[in-house]
Amino acid sequence: KAIRLILGQILKELGFEVCSAGDGIQALERLKEVGKVDLALVDWNMPEMNGFEFVCAVRKEEKYNDIRLMMVTTETEMAQVIKALEAGANEYVMKPFTKDIIREKISLLGISLP
Repeated sequence: KAIRLILGQILKELGFEVCSAGDGIQALERLKEVGKVDLALVDWNMPEMNGFEFVCAVRKEEKYNDIRLMMVTTETEMAQVIKALEAGANEYVMKPFTKDIIREKISLLGISLP
């Protein structure tokens, strides 16, 4: 939960409108409610449906093709990172991270800061 608050705060400071969810299942529900989002930061370690499963579920839905997915993880094993990227994550960031790292990753995704 703390990571969600920290990321939300960083994104708000960067000028983004933020909505959040506690796990992958809630996140899929939020996507249905909210509709189009530019970016989803996805924690690998979530209850109910983990980040990898969430990425797979989002990538199965054609209507979500434009969403940029950034995996946030403590997984430092390259095999895990590659697995996430192959499943459809566009970028990943390792914990711990800073506001500058998040800003840089967003810019690498081609998303302009508001």
